[in-house]
Amino acid sequence: MRTENEIRKEGLKALIHSLGDVDAEKFISLIIKEPFDYTRWQKNLWKDDSVEEISEKAMEYRNKRTS
Repeated sequence: MRTENEIRKEGLKALIHSLGDVDAEKFISLIIKEPFDYTRWQKNLWKDDSVEEISEKAMEYRNKRTS
């Protein structure tokens, strides 16, 4: 299990890789400004995807990380 510090560090690297330095900072600023309900977000995250589609996405993600 990773520590909170490790998760923060990995998350920040992922944001910067995906969004770039400036937009990653903007994203963090937006999250801090607004109340964020993780549980509500999770409920709506894949509501339009079937179990098969979610599984396929998970397998693709795993394959990318292990290659």
